[in-house]
Amino acid sequence: MGSVKDLIILQKPENEKPGRGRFIFSDRYSVFDWGEMPDHIEDKGKAICIATAYFFEKLEEKGIKTHYLGLLENGKVKKLNELENPSDTMEIKLLRVLKPEVKGENYDYSLYEKEKVNFLIPLEVIYRNSLPPGSSVFKRLKSGKLSPIDLGLKEMPKPGQVLNNPFLDVSTKLEEIDRYISWDEAKKICNLSDKEIEELKEKTLFINDLITQETKRIGLFNEDGKIEFGFDEKRDIIIVDALGTLDECRLSFKGIPVSKEIARIFYRETEWFKEVQQAKNKDKIRWKEYVSKKPPPLPEKLRETISMIYKAYTNELTKREWFNATPLKETLEKLKSII
Repeated sequence: MGSVKDLIILQKPENEKPGRGRFIFSDRYSVFDWGEMPDHIEDKGKAICIATAYFFEKLEEKGIKTHYLGLLENGKVKKLNELENPSDTMEIKLLRVLKPEVKGENYDYSLYEKEKVNFLIPLEVIYRNSLPPGSSVFKRLKSGKLSPIDLGLKEMPKPGQVLNNPFLDVSTKLEEIDRYISWDEAKKICNLSDKEIEELKEKTLFINDLITQETKRIGLFNEDGKIEFGFDEKRDIIIVDALGTLDECRLSFKGIPVSKEIARIFYRETEWFKEVQQAKNKDKIRWKEYVSKKPPPLPEKLRETISMIYKAYTNELTKREWFNATPLKETLEKLKSII
């Protein structure tokens, strides 16, 4: 299905009826829209599966609809407290994925004018509580695509600046490269009402607060993260994909990244990354055709440290020892010498 997880279809979704499927969270990882990278991070899939199940169950308890049905163990679908061992397989309510048509250099979203129910909303909604180094916000501020006023600021921010109020961003989801757009464009291409746009924002802020509280409990700061949504058979908005994991969120500990940003830091210094940036500037849709180099694997010590961070995060978040892992803060202190 994707670069980091696979999909098994048990029952195909119909026009007005959701199907049923299973996400298998793999040990693969992806950075900079490249897709599968050359090596794997041990136990990453199980750690992410357990972490996102934890947040889905928290949301369900609070009456927020999601596509989550449970985790698979020994052929049975169970809730977290019923599992004996960590699982990498999640059963979900399956929505249709309606891809916009590529027309020349643009994407045609006109099919969303006709479709009303039971599909993935082709957006990623991003909450930003701060502007850590490496945030795409700085590039957009420099180019003039964003202004300090958009962020609720009077002057240009500095890397690491914490915002007084969360800033909600929105990007496309099903294009070759995710593209930041305005809320007006998001409303237009997805054929959403004003009320639905407001509901997306309200749910994102609620989830942001939940993740912030849960991660603060284990000593982490929730810098930013992404949420994905869909419409069910009644056109009710539901939470889909995954959330609250180290792939969906950028967390930190005393300024140290606690997410796949660790891998990004390594790759930003490679020749492969330079080619990727040049290619994206040349062609936003077919950019991979212009990249001749292959990404190198992560250094072994760094890869093992990232694995330990994923496992320790899940243990401490859920208050259960799923994995044999060094305490998170101890591992993060060691990370300083590596990056």
